[in-house]
Amino acid sequence: MPELTPAELRARLAEVMPMALLEPEPLAITPPPSHGPQPGLFQPSDPLVKPDHLVAAALFMRDTLGYAYLSDIAVVDYLYAGCFELVYRFYHPAGGSSLVLRVRVPRDHPVLPSLTPHWPAANFHEREAFDLFGIEFTGHPHLRRIYMWDEFEGFPMRKDFPRQGDKYLGGDEG
Repeated sequence: MPELTPAELRARLAEVMPMALLEPEPLAITPPPSHGPQPGLFQPSDPLVKPDHLVAAALFMRDTLGYAYLSDIAVVDYLYAGCFELVYRFYHPAGGSSLVLRVRVPRDHPVLPSLTPHWPAANFHEREAFDLFGIEFTGHPHLRRIYMWDEFEGFPMRKDFPRQGDKYLGGDEG
């Protein structure tokens, strides 16, 4: 059963594709609160990959390391840092713990290459990220909304999406 740590994965990726990795800058989670605990900085140990190297890094994990099962794709909205972080979780069919690849894209132009042509299971995860956050996946065979109706305006999981006065709920505008 394979057991790679995030540090070992990062070292293997750096060896095979040195231009694919980024040194992550810590992200402020929230602006400083007026009371309560002070904000933390978030900097996980999982490898951070450049968006244009995502497919190559994911294929390396599958074809070389054997992590063939793409379990999920999660999106984290760092509103105050101006970016989204996508977290791709892979498992090895023989068992063991998962490995993660992370990718950051700017909030004002969130575009990534699609993994759907290589992992059919990425289809619904990418459509969910598109529908709820507005992230576009180039090369996706049928990128369209999965939860919201086609006429829905906006992306309801973004932190800056209005929570009150939504025209779809019949409340006040604003």
